[in-house]
Amino acid sequence: MLENHYMKIWFSGNSGLVEKINTKEDNKNYRIKLEFAWYGTTSNRDKSGAYLFLPDGESKPYVFSDPPIIRVTHGIIFSEVTTFFNHVTHIVRLYKVHGLEGQSLEISNIVDIRGEYNREIAMRVSSDIESHNKFYTDLNGYQIQPRQTMSKLPLQANFYPMTTMAYIQDSKIRLTLHSAQSLGVASLKSGQLEVIMDRRLMQDDNRGLGQGVQDNKITANLFRLLLEKRNEVNMKEEQSPVSYPSILSHVTSSFINHPVIPMITSAGSFISSLLNTFSPLTSSMPCDMHIVNLRTIQSKTDSGPSEEAALILHRKGFDCRFPNTDLGLLCSTTQGKLWVHKLFNKFHVESLISTSLSLMHSFPDARNISEISMNPMEINTYRIQLR
Repeated sequence: MLENHYMKIWFSGNSGLVEKINTKEDNKNYRIKLEFAWYGTTSNRDKSGAYLFLPDGESKPYVFSDPPIIRVTHGIIFSEVTTFFNHVTHIVRLYKVHGLEGQSLEISNIVDIRGEYNREIAMRVSSDIESHNKFYTDLNGYQIQPRQTMSKLPLQANFYPMTTMAYIQDSKIRLTLHSAQSLGVASLKSGQLEVIMDRRLMQDDNRGLGQGVQDNKITANLFRLLLEKRNEVNMKEEQSPVSYPSILSHVTSSFINHPVIPMITSAGSFISSLLNTFSPLTSSMPCDMHIVNLRTIQSKTDSGPSEEAALILHRKGFDCRFPNTDLGLLCSTTQGKLWVHKLFNKFHVESLISTSLSLMHSFPDARNISEISMNPMEINTYRIQLR
């Protein structure tokens, strides 16, 4: 069992996989079961390939002939359970910190199917959530699209692309699978989510590539599993064509997809000139606003930089029907308003002018502004000059 301030995680003693989660806030147990599965390819003339997914029916359970080696590690920062299967090294890590990292479960799968023949490996999350064959996937990390699993369609027609997240929910609980890589996802049964992690296919599928998928490498797949309690909602509202992640889910997605990149160097004479800290902002950005890019603009007269930079901001839409206390986040919401002159540390904003997304066109009424105001689900671009 792993435990932190927010939850307890129970594992199977035979497989080393997650079986149950207890949330300490309400002391409730939830069946959250992880497992792996294989997909084969059809025996028909057209088979699975780089572009086509044509399985030979439902998935087959991942069966191990020998019991896997299970390693349990406990520490003051995090604890983890590592399970060594023949094709997957499965790591489940729980951080023992207050705040963002401790509220979701980190899952890492190192997959190696280089010795397989026409097989695809999937990870499945099963729960007791009454999702009624409905699930949600993101579109390029910007919006959420409801999906409905239809039994009248072939199995492969119920798989959809997942760029950063997918979730299932009922009136009380939402279970979100955050992903650091784009994968195919489905919810073939109520309360389930499954993702295809790697594929090894021996034949061309006649879609132009001219070969199968045989250049497999040992592949790392990183996920975060987030279990959230919803305030009681009317399930008739779920017929809406739109859905939104919670604030915590948005920040978790940013955490897994925009990690801090540590860089090391050998000790040298120039080390003393490096900054001990770097804090370009006076305070954290609002939780629902994301800096997509801040880059210099090339000069129109030569190949060097101009005095202006491009500031691209994205305001995310979020669902308010989730608890927002004791989240431990270092940010807040500001109704889409941002005071630019208070944004940067040690920099003075000389000018800020709204422009088209591509910076190609300026608006006729464009003027220097001191306050940014954005609606949810919008991306804006500004020309900014700093001193």
